[in-house]
Amino acid sequence: MADTLRRLTNTSSFSVLQDKLEIWHRDYHVISCDQNLNRCCELIELTAKIQGQLFAILNLTAAEGGHYAGVDTLKTRLLPWLGTCFSMSKPSVTDDTSLQLIQDRRIRELSASHGNDMQKMETQLCSTRMQLDSVRAEYVTEKAMLQERYPHRPSATLQILYIHAHHHHDTEQYLIIKCLSVSVPSLLLSFRLVRSRSPSPLPRLSRSSSPMRSESPTRAQLTNSSRHARLVSRFSDLYAVERLEAQSLLRRYITDLEMVQKIIFIAVVESFKTAKLAYRQFKLRVRKTLSPSHFGPESLEDAAVDYIVRNLDLYDVQDSVNGVINAMNVNPRISFPPEVDFVLISALIRETCRVAFAMQTLDPALDLAFTSDGELYNDHKYRRSYDSEFTAPLVMYHVWPALVEGNAVIVKGEALTSRGAPWSRSQSRSRSASPVRSRCSLSPTRSLVSLYNI
Repeated sequence: MADTLRRLTNTSSFSVLQDKLEIWHRDYHVISCDQNLNRCCELIELTAKIQGQLFAILNLTAAEGGHYAGVDTLKTRLLPWLGTCFSMSKPSVTDDTSLQLIQDRRIRELSASHGNDMQKMETQLCSTRMQLDSVRAEYVTEKAMLQERYPHRPSATLQILYIHAHHHHDTEQYLIIKCLSVSVPSLLLSFRLVRSRSPSPLPRLSRSSSPMRSESPTRAQLTNSSRHARLVSRFSDLYAVERLEAQSLLRRYITDLEMVQKIIFIAVVESFKTAKLAYRQFKLRVRKTLSPSHFGPESLEDAAVDYIVRNLDLYDVQDSVNGVINAMNVNPRISFPPEVDFVLISALIRETCRVAFAMQTLDPALDLAFTSDGELYNDHKYRRSYDSEFTAPLVMYHVWPALVEGNAVIVKGEALTSRGAPWSRSQSRSRSASPVRSRCSLSPTRSLVSLYNI
């Protein structure tokens, strides 16, 4: 920050701006209109450059202050200024004109879509009414015929049902009979019995062919695409922000950049494993709770996922963080100085667990690609780190995992490629960096011997 401020002071940008203003004021009535406009634009560009440098200094100063330092100043001075300094005295358009135009266009699209949907529903309703009328007329006719043939038999309605079930074998007849609301209490039960004995039984309605499910999707299904985009963006932010913060924290205690990157990579992989296990356990508890009282067009599985999407705050993320730290404590590939612990990067682990847990609610779910040191480098899954050997075909170690959806790569990972034997180097590094991983150790935390002397 001090270097940036020094450069801004040495360039004397404000003095240059004042000089240009004085020259323009002196020559305003002498030069032409185009020249006045050019000088005004030049001053605006110079002011924008100065403001950009000041915002860079503001960003660096706020970063040096930590998470909470300077919050009151930003709230009381910067935010009110941002809200008022760009407003015009007599604007020809409102501040949210573009937003209003977007909303108007969206409203028109929704209105047109709603009109088309209503027209389709009207057509389907008319068709259904016609089918019901024809079935009702056929029902009345056959009922009269059977009553004439069997005047003393009270179960003539069951005979009508048998005739329909025997001759038609139509799966939609069940819904039509329910709509008719006939007075015989055992009508639906008899229909099920007849269809079960029929050589053409009712086909099981699948999830994709159920008309009720397609007409009334759950909240999880409605928001699947938006949640997918948000979680993919959040995964990219983990790489760009939380990873670098964790790396800067680890570099204070570990001088080996390779070990730091391995620790972060294993933390992310273990976070996904633990979050997926927690999701499965949580869903089993939800299914067990909802099963006694569940009814409706959606399945119990969809109802459980919908409940989890609505109540993501019930996820015990701290338990997953503890599980990840315990798994990293016994991982032979990484080591840590004895005076600190993996709790140092618990912020990265916590956010990764939350993202991984939420990714399991998607359909299909997102997961990390399988990785192993020494595998062939895949350009579709990874990009090489800056210190890689770009002609090497093998991966020495991974910096960040790739995010996949089934077999499709959604977000590329990062890997370091190098010629040689990565497995032998990994083993030698593990033995030299963490010699206290033996049964004689009394603590799960590891000591780092001669790390700073390597």
